[in-house]
Amino acid sequence: MTEKSHSTSLTVVVGAQWGDEGKGKITDYFAGDCDYVVRFQGGNNAGHTVIVESDVYKLHHIPSGVLYPHPVSVIGNGVVINPKGLIEEIESLKERGVEPNLKVSDRAHVIMPYHIVMDECLTGHQGDLAAGSTKRGIAPVYADKAYRHGIRIGDLLEPAIFEEKLQRAYQFNKKVVTQAFEATFDLALEDIYTDYLSYGETLKNYICDTQVELYTAYREGKSFLLEGAQGVSLDLDHGLYPHTTSSNTVAGQINVGTGIGFNGQRRIIGVAKAYVSRVGISPFPTELDGDEAELLRKKGQEYGTTTGRPRRVGCLDLVQLRQAVRVNGLTEIALTKIDILCAMNELRICTSYNIAGEMVSEMPGSLGKMRQAVPEYSTLKGWPKISEEQIEMYCINGYKDLPDSIKDYVDFIEQAVDCPVTIISLGPQRHQTIVR
Repeated sequence: MTEKSHSTSLTVVVGAQWGDEGKGKITDYFAGDCDYVVRFQGGNNAGHTVIVESDVYKLHHIPSGVLYPHPVSVIGNGVVINPKGLIEEIESLKERGVEPNLKVSDRAHVIMPYHIVMDECLTGHQGDLAAGSTKRGIAPVYADKAYRHGIRIGDLLEPAIFEEKLQRAYQFNKKVVTQAFEATFDLALEDIYTDYLSYGETLKNYICDTQVELYTAYREGKSFLLEGAQGVSLDLDHGLYPHTTSSNTVAGQINVGTGIGFNGQRRIIGVAKAYVSRVGISPFPTELDGDEAELLRKKGQEYGTTTGRPRRVGCLDLVQLRQAVRVNGLTEIALTKIDILCAMNELRICTSYNIAGEMVSEMPGSLGKMRQAVPEYSTLKGWPKISEEQIEMYCINGYKDLPDSIKDYVDFIEQAVDCPVTIISLGPQRHQTIVR
C-alpha cells in the first residue's frame, strides 16, 4: 500500500472580496514552482489577467499556470465550460507561442446555447435582485446540473449518449424559455448537436479523467496550486445572496471541484485589493461616487476582464475581509494594488457597520441589514506617488524599505482581521511583488 507523502505542497489562491482582486497575478507568481495548477469552480464569466513582461494574457477557462512550461494546467470537474470559448482560448495561446499543457475533466459540465438564452431571460426577470450576470449561461448550466439535465464535456466524445441527453435538455429549456418567459427560442437542435460534436473532436486530446491523475500525483507528493475564481462575497452560500455567482468560490470547494480529498496541510492565500470593487447590483457599504470614484476607477483600470463593464469602487472594507478570513480559513493575505492608492493624503478603512444604531463588526447574512449598513471609518495617512524605479528598489530590498505609511496600512489590516499580510503587489508585473 502506497502512503501519501507528507511533503505534498498544497497552495490555494482565492478571492477575498468580490472578485477582480488580482488572483491571476498571484497565481502566476507561484505557478512556476508547482507540478499542477488547477481550477475548481466557475466558468468563463471569470477573467484572469496575467502580464508577463510586456505581454498581456486574458484567460477565462484555463488556469494561469499555463504560461509556464512545467506545470500541468487542469480544468476540474467543478468548472463549467463553453467549449467554443475554450478552443478559441487554446488557439490564441498557440498563436502567441504558448503550447498549453492542459487537461480537462471529463466530468466538467458544458454551457449550451440555450443556457445563454435562458440567462438573458433570467436577468430581465430578477429585477433589483439580479446578480449582475455576465449573460454567459453560468447560472442556467449549474441549474441544469442540479436538475440532472446537464451535459458533461466527456459526453461530446460519445455521440449516442450526447444525443440522448441533448434531446431532453433542449426540450426542457425550450419549454421554459417559450412558455414561462414567453421569449423567442430559435436554436436548431441539429445545429447544436453537430457543432458540439465538432468541439468535442477538437478537444478530445485534452479531455480525460483528471481525478485519477490528480489523486495519484497527490499521493506521490507532487505540488499543487488551486486557483479560485471570483471572490468570497460572490459565493453562492456565503456571499450576499442573491447577489452572488452560481458556484461556491471559497477554499472549501477544492475537494468538490477536483474530486480529490485533499486532507493535508495547506496554504490558503486570500487575495484582496487595497480598496474594493465589484460589478452588478447589491448593497456596497463603502462605495465611492462622483469624481473620487472615477479617479480610482481610472487609476486602477477597474473595468471587467470578461465584460468590459466599469466596476463600482469603494474604500477597503474590513468587515467584509474578516468574513473572508473566517470562511476560507485563510493562512495569509496577498494585498494588491497598493500602488493605485499613491498620492492620496488620507485613506479611509471601514472597521464596522452601523446598522439601525447597532455597531456590527461581522458581515450579516441578512440582505435587509446590509441595505441599512452605514460604514464606520478609521482614517490613515496616505503615501506619496511611487515611481517605477522606486517600485523596482522596494521589490529588491523588501518590505522593510516601504514607506512607513504603507506599512502602517498593512499593520492596521493585519490587526483588524487577525491574519498576516505576507504578499504585497506593487504593480501588474510578476516581479513587482514583495513576499515577506
